[in-house]
Amino acid sequence: MEAASSSSSSSSLCRYSYEEYRETADWLLAHTEQRPKVAIICGSGLGGLADLLTDKTVVPYKDIPHFPTSTVSGHAGQLVFGKLQGRQCVCMKGRFHFYEGYNIHTVTYPVRVFYLLGVEALIVTNAAGGLNDSYDVGDIMLIKDHINMPGFAGQNPLCGHNDERFGVRFPCMSDAYDRELRTLAKQTAEEQNCGSFMQEGVYCMLAGPTYETIAECRALQMLGADAVGMSTVPEVVVARHCGLRVLGLSLITNKVVTDYESSEKANHEEVLKTTELRTQDLQKLVSQLITKI
Repeated sequence: MEAASSSSSSSSLCRYSYEEYRETADWLLAHTEQRPKVAIICGSGLGGLADLLTDKTVVPYKDIPHFPTSTVSGHAGQLVFGKLQGRQCVCMKGRFHFYEGYNIHTVTYPVRVFYLLGVEALIVTNAAGGLNDSYDVGDIMLIKDHINMPGFAGQNPLCGHNDERFGVRFPCMSDAYDRELRTLAKQTAEEQNCGSFMQEGVYCMLAGPTYETIAECRALQMLGADAVGMSTVPEVVVARHCGLRVLGLSLITNKVVTDYESSEKANHEEVLKTTELRTQDLQKLVSQLITKI
């Protein structure tokens, strides 16, 4: 199968080869002395996590062979290597989304690169809308499971030829979010006095870029989703395929609208504003958690 180009215009056309993932990983290994065991994908407005790293090597996405680039406000587009509380990490300061026009293989490209770098655990963060009526804006939801709506429609990053060098043909997803890491996160939240706004629930991914209609929100609630967003799930699927342990955290930045009489409207500016208010708590939580993984 034809390999994907590194340009944004053609990178959405087809899949990548093992050799391209390997080339990207080898290039990065040659450009940093860090050998991270933990990777962090920073969601909308959460790139401040990467600013906490010490002994940093900052690599713009545009300089990395075969790497896509991020086009969304709140996503800086940098890969940051460094140490967080003495632990070697790599942070994606900005992720890629299906709605940007990338195909599902391009969205998840970095995860397999992380695997080839020697990463063993992936922390994914996102901004999400609260579907659960008991959630408040500013809550942090520990993801215990997900609903992959694009996957229902055949948009799964594992579709097509399976390369056994990454993982098995039919990977299990009932344990997608590592139970031990979730327990550690809950303990850390209590230690950091974040327990009062820590939730645990099910994240549902929609393709976006439109926010959900009232009818869609009601349907998702009936399906058992507690929060909804436009990212995360594809990366988690590929991470688990590679055998990485996964921890997911959603920052609840807005309450979804489920009442036809409501004048409330979801908007990206509100998402970034709420993220800014809670970002220090989330950074503190992840920083302390890193030391326990």
